[in-house]
Amino acid sequence: MVVRGERTSSGRDPADSQQSSIVAEEVRSLAAGLAQRLRQANIDCEILPVVPIPTTAVRRDRVLVILALTCLTASVWAYLIWISMDMAMGGMDMAGYRMIPSGIGLMMPADRPWQPVEFAFVFAMWVVMMAAMMTPSAAPMILMYARARQFIKTRTAPLAATVCFSGGYFFVWVAFALLATMAQWGLERAALLDSAMTSTSNVLGAVVFVAVGGYQWTRLKDRCLAQCQQPFAFLVRQGAFRPNAPGSLMLGLRHGTYCLGCCWALMALLVVGGVMNMLWIVALALLILVEKVTPFGRQFAAVAGTILIAAGAWLSGLF
Repeated sequence: MVVRGERTSSGRDPADSQQSSIVAEEVRSLAAGLAQRLRQANIDCEILPVVPIPTTAVRRDRVLVILALTCLTASVWAYLIWISMDMAMGGMDMAGYRMIPSGIGLMMPADRPWQPVEFAFVFAMWVVMMAAMMTPSAAPMILMYARARQFIKTRTAPLAATVCFSGGYFFVWVAFALLATMAQWGLERAALLDSAMTSTSNVLGAVVFVAVGGYQWTRLKDRCLAQCQQPFAFLVRQGAFRPNAPGSLMLGLRHGTYCLGCCWALMALLVVGGVMNMLWIVALALLILVEKVTPFGRQFAAVAGTILIAAGAWLSGLF
């Protein structure tokens, strides 16, 4: 007796197709049962279909995201170097004047209050500075999100979802830049910052060092840092695969908030070392990068906190 098997037009055996359908149905039933148990435990969850994506599309989107992050990082660092060199003015005597971080040599009499144009330039400086310092350490999370979105069937295209996620993340730091600009204005009004945007008070410097060093040891710092160190775990816990653009934006805002909780205190060190001191900016950016992307980031944060407290104690002995 000869048994002849029929094949579909795609070349697959009907028995194999039937077996695959049975397996897929079992997987869906298992997922539905797991989702039901999670909901009973008051854990919000959603079952989304995983779809195959052509390898070329995955690689193309990944390359686009990497190029965008690289161009952003290079451009903001170039802008920072440009305005830093402009503010130095080749060592000119700036007595009685303060430089505006504009990159075009704008100055203002030191005794005059801030004008709207000066506020705008200082705000732009803080925005660019935050982008320069935070983009390298945020890149692993953004790339992980872009890769994960490739395999989920939602109403938003993967690349567009990544743009929304990144926009939400950077919006948090733009808001922080606005607060930092107002804080700088207040410190200058109180004569605690000089024309080079550096602290004029050892008391202020000591307080900032000790406060930032102490924050490095807090549970809030540790919790926020943990969210930043594990991109995939964050995406799973926080419901990464939102089906639309607003969901991606909100997830980016959430990640940016955790990142802000991790790093905001370190930004306060800029008023001690100089808001536009490039060596100080690079050192803080490297500290943030090591904390967030290395496996020993938490230990490094604690060591940095100890050093900062010791520096504050030493500085307090100068007054």
